[in-house]
Amino acid sequence: MIHAISDLHLSLSADKPMHIFGSRWQNHADKLKKRWSALVSPEDTDIVPGDISWAPTLTEAEADFRFIESLPGKKLIGKGNHDFWWTSAAKMYRTLDSWGVTSVHFLHNNACRIDDKVICGSRGWFIEEKQQNTVEDVDYGKLVNRECTRIALSLTEGAKLADDGTETLLFLHFPPVYGDFVCDPILDVLVKHGVKRCFYGHIHGNYTCPAKTEYRGIEFTMISADFLDFYPIPVR
Repeated sequence: MIHAISDLHLSLSADKPMHIFGSRWQNHADKLKKRWSALVSPEDTDIVPGDISWAPTLTEAEADFRFIESLPGKKLIGKGNHDFWWTSAAKMYRTLDSWGVTSVHFLHNNACRIDDKVICGSRGWFIEEKQQNTVEDVDYGKLVNRECTRIALSLTEGAKLADDGTETLLFLHFPPVYGDFVCDPILDVLVKHGVKRCFYGHIHGNYTCPAKTEYRGIEFTMISADFLDFYPIPVR
């Protein structure tokens, strides 16, 4: 079975208390471990699209990855906007191997098949150009185009793994659609590649918004950890 949950925001070796963002985050690592372990079996795969660890470097993320390794099942991890530890795939796999972390795989510019599902994913992009408050100039169009290219690359790789009995699922960190915000260039890529279901995280603190929305024939599902109250959801 496939499960999904985003935005673990682990900080087992960093001083980043999450409870300042709301009561749901109180002791959230303990809560996550208890609820994950109750729902996910060793044969399952859990997909986690981004914001895994607050560690600023890969070396400093060791405690967080050892925690993830202790959770049952295989883990397919994507990149979020706070994953500053993220580096090349070769270095990440080499480092995790040295720690004895063998259940973690990375979803980035690639795809994989799990049973009758093809899993694709990337980071995506969310913030509108007019909402950016950066110190330096940021080329919003360039960022969006780069993410469109990465999403298209993953979906193209996924198409090589698909057959008549498979469904392609896309996991992004940022939502392409949320409230009044719509990122049309990314949506165009999803429509072109025939995506029907997309899962996303990134959003925190809004517990009254709908878990699922539909736009341009695509079903979007929110899987931020605090929104799910740290219960990984099954992907049927």
